[in-house]
Amino acid sequence: MQHRKIAFIGAGNMTRSIVSGLVNNAYPAHLITASNPSIGKLTALQTDFAINVTQDNKEAVDAADVIVLAVKPQFMEQVCQDLAQVQDLNDKLFVSIAAGITTPRLQKMLGGTYSIIRTMPNTPSALGKGMTGLFADINIDKNDRQYAADLMSQVGEIAWVEKESMIDGVTAAAGSSPAYFYLFLEAMQKEAEQQGFDHATARLMVQQAMLGAAEMVCHNPHLELSELRTQVTSKGGTTAQAIESLQQQGLEQVIANAMQAAVKRAEEMAQQF
Repeated sequence: MQHRKIAFIGAGNMTRSIVSGLVNNAYPAHLITASNPSIGKLTALQTDFAINVTQDNKEAVDAADVIVLAVKPQFMEQVCQDLAQVQDLNDKLFVSIAAGITTPRLQKMLGGTYSIIRTMPNTPSALGKGMTGLFADINIDKNDRQYAADLMSQVGEIAWVEKESMIDGVTAAAGSSPAYFYLFLEAMQKEAEQQGFDHATARLMVQQAMLGAAEMVCHNPHLELSELRTQVTSKGGTTAQAIESLQQQGLEQVIANAMQAAVKRAEEMAQQF
C-alpha cells in the first residue's frame, strides 16, 4: 500500500476501525492524523495507535495528502466550508464515508473541483469483517483509486460500483444490512425464550447458528445461496416447514421492501444535505 500522509476528519468508530487496520498492517503511525472537536476520542486514538491528533481540522488537512471525511452527514457542509479555507486542496485526495452525500454535492461544499472517492463501509469493519462499496468517476487517477481500495481493504472486503447511484444500493445491501440480521436474531432469540430457554442460552444458539451459516456461505463460494439452503432442507422435515411458513408470509418481499426503503432514504438524504 502507498504510504501517504492521511488525515481523518472525525474520530468516531469508523475512523478508529480504519486507523486500527492501517497501523496493524504496518502503515506508519506518524503519517496518520485524526481531528475531532472533542479531545476524548483523540486521546484514545493517540494512546492506542501512536498517531497524531489535533482539534483543528484545517491543521490536519494542510499537512495531509489524503483526507477522509468521516463526519455525520448533517455536519458535512460546515466541515467542508471550513476546509475550503485551507490554502490549497488541489493535490489532495478526498475519501468520503458519509451516506447520501453525492460527489457533486461534496464538490459544492468544498467550493471547487477536487478528487473525491465515495465509500460506504459497514459496522463489522470494527472487526476487520466489513464490506465497503466504492465509487470514483473516470477522472480519478488510478493510483488514487488503488490507494482508496487499499485503505478500505484494511477493514474487510471491497467492491467498486460503476455508477454513483449504486452506492445507495451498497447502503441497502451492506451498509444497513447488519441491522436486518440483528433484528432477525432478536426475533429468534425471543421465540427461543418463549419455548423455555434462558436468555443466555437462547442468545448463544441463535448467534452461533448465524455465525456458522455465514461461514458456510464464505467457504462455499461455488454454491448458490439457494443450494446451501436446499442442503439444509430435507423434504417434509422441520426446516422445510419453517421455510414454507416464511415464504407464505412473504419474507422475500418484506426484505425487498426494506432494501428499497433504505435506498429511498439515501436518495432523500442526498437532497436534504
